[in-house]
Amino acid sequence: MRQGQHRSLLMTRRRRALWRGLAAALGALALIAVGVVAIRAGGGGGCAAREPVLVSVAAAGDIAPAAMEAAGRFNETKAAVDGWCVLVQVSEQAPATVLRTLLGERAGVLSERPDAWISDSSAWVRLARENGRLTGPETVVATSPLVFATRSSLAQRFAVSRTEMNWQLVFPAAARGRLRPTDNEPDIVRVPDPSLAGAGIATVAAARDVVGSGPDADKALTAFVRWAQAGSAPDYRTLLAAAEDRSFWQRPVVIVPEQSVLAHTALGADPIVALHPREGTINLDYPYQVTATDPRLAEGAALFGRWLRGAGGQEVIRRAGFRAADGSGAGGAPGAPTPRLRPTVSPGDIDEALQAWSRLAPPTNILVLAETSKHMAEPLAGRTRLEVAMDAARLGLQLFPDSTRMGLWEFAETHRKRVSLGPVAEPEAGELVRRGRLTTLTGELRAHPKQGSALHQAIDAGFREMTSRYAETMNNTLLVITSGRDDGGLSRAALLERLRREWDPERPVQIVIIAFGSGADRVGLGEIAAATNGSLHVAKEPGEIIDVFLAALARRLCHPVCGATQPR
Repeated sequence: MRQGQHRSLLMTRRRRALWRGLAAALGALALIAVGVVAIRAGGGGGCAAREPVLVSVAAAGDIAPAAMEAAGRFNETKAAVDGWCVLVQVSEQAPATVLRTLLGERAGVLSERPDAWISDSSAWVRLARENGRLTGPETVVATSPLVFATRSSLAQRFAVSRTEMNWQLVFPAAARGRLRPTDNEPDIVRVPDPSLAGAGIATVAAARDVVGSGPDADKALTAFVRWAQAGSAPDYRTLLAAAEDRSFWQRPVVIVPEQSVLAHTALGADPIVALHPREGTINLDYPYQVTATDPRLAEGAALFGRWLRGAGGQEVIRRAGFRAADGSGAGGAPGAPTPRLRPTVSPGDIDEALQAWSRLAPPTNILVLAETSKHMAEPLAGRTRLEVAMDAARLGLQLFPDSTRMGLWEFAETHRKRVSLGPVAEPEAGELVRRGRLTTLTGELRAHPKQGSALHQAIDAGFREMTSRYAETMNNTLLVITSGRDDGGLSRAALLERLRREWDPERPVQIVIIAFGSGADRVGLGEIAAATNGSLHVAKEPGEIIDVFLAALARRLCHPVCGATQPR
């Protein structure tokens, strides 16, 4: 027997066994409980109640309740395939989990492949189709525009101060060269995790659309991704609860679909309200895709999909707060305005945004080498180079989420390990958590006026440390903060020879160098960075520091196929 036939027979037997057990337990009522949705069998009438065609549908969290209600109503219609009743079972499943299942991955998957799928963005379906795991078109059954949601009292405060919601607010204040937002801006704009939710993917696309393309755009997008990671949440319920929380953030705003705001139960007299961005928004679509490989199950799944697009299904969808497939309707709220959309964001842009997130978002394993030689004691715009560099490091530290592993060494004539490489959110040897210790050190490090710089020797030691502490699932980086001068010891030629011999493209460690002030050996430093597919960035003014820091992180958008490094 062929493997496919064996699998089909096995699945048929499982479904028959499931039906017999449920029918015996519930008797004449033929009431089947699957997850949290009750489904009634259409016994008699136009189809046979015995051994029905059981269609499993996986639905994204926000549309799952409506899909469950719709399934119950559909089952009452006694729809049939070849005379057999079709019974639909809906379960709430994260789109990423369904995608992994369809792609045939082994970790984080469903126990069985669903027969149909309602995701919260066509981007998921396109990913599955590009990998050859889906055929046939999807059918959009609902839409919901992205909105900025916050407490009613904060919405009024923003209105009084004429602070309009706009996509620039998703970028951190650090990207604009300052530590914190103004009192008339949100102090945090949280987004759904793009690796889990369609609204997160669309937010990345909107952010990229706002900043355009080119090196400056890449830096801005990098700042957004690093900031979004720190404030992302796995689902819309968590985000809306955070908008109500007053324990930490004073002016929180979250980006969610309009439907989730309408479905949210407000607490107290300060309800959550939806605000539309002034530049226009993006409509989330909810596509229905048949995923069954068995012809009878596929036909049953297609019947339910057509019913969802009909009057009965759309009535359930609208009552749940969604808009129609073409974006029309008030989303369950009479008088709700029709939002203006951003016509420049295409499906291709959304797919590219997901790819950009996948490159920028993986956690970082990073060792920072901070030079404290006499060269860093030299003045730069009225301060020492080291002071300017550490101000930049303090800003940059805010852009790394708790999933980061980080360490800090200082070096002059020799190197000294100040913070061991490890999770920034965990304490080091029972002391202050690493993030706190790193922040403190940025204000405590002092240059040594009588010591030279063993730059090449420090880079060699740091590179070997990162190679030995390589983390498979992370971006591994050696970040060198330096004057760009070496006063002897290991020669540049010897260092380059070691790097070219020991750098492993299968386990790549990037060397990223940020040089401060004039006098840096641009050619030599560029060769060192290029040997590991890294990059060199030179800053001459304090205001350039955060800019070059973001440019260094943005290198990930092309890694590991970046072109030759160009000193900036």
